[in-house]
Amino acid sequence: MVELKKNKKTQAGVVVSNKMDKTIVVRSEKIVRHKLYGKYLRRYVKYVADDQDNICNIGDQVMIEECRPLSKRKRWRLREIVRKAL
Repeated sequence: MVELKKNKKTQAGVVVSNKMDKTIVVRSEKIVRHKLYGKYLRRYVKYVADDQDNICNIGDQVMIEECRPLSKRKRWRLREIVRKAL
């Protein structure tokens, strides 16, 4: 039986914590428009992601993808490091 690979959701963000073993916290930003006033607002979401090799550092820009639940809060996996921090 051949397993079909589904398109997984991806998010881009910045690593804000790497203190846990094999785990990073990624902050993703989206810009939304206020319904009444029309002002653009920044909204942030934090994702807990799996970093199996502990290669990410704080400030790295990364791409994460959705995966099966790995623990209580970990539902994302590191896909690639887009840009390393200075």
